[in-house]
Amino acid sequence: MQKNSIEVGRFLVSPFIKTSDDGGFYASVSIRSGHGSANHDRVMRFTPRFTGRRQALNYARAQGQAWVTAQQ
Repeated sequence: MQKNSIEVGRFLVSPFIKTSDDGGFYASVSIRSGHGSANHDRVMRFTPRFTGRRQALNYARAQGQAWVTAQQ
């Protein structure tokens, strides 16, 4: 997950995927802020199913960036 992570301001956006039983992919994103015991991690899972890994990762990354942008 770390190699797909990007820093956006004070947030670390980490997209990841889960493989479905039929070989498709579901997208999720972790949005982390803070350090040490003041760390906060929000995880969002999305319902669209994708046929490719890259499509799912790109979707998760875009959704994470959009959420961060809305918070600033």
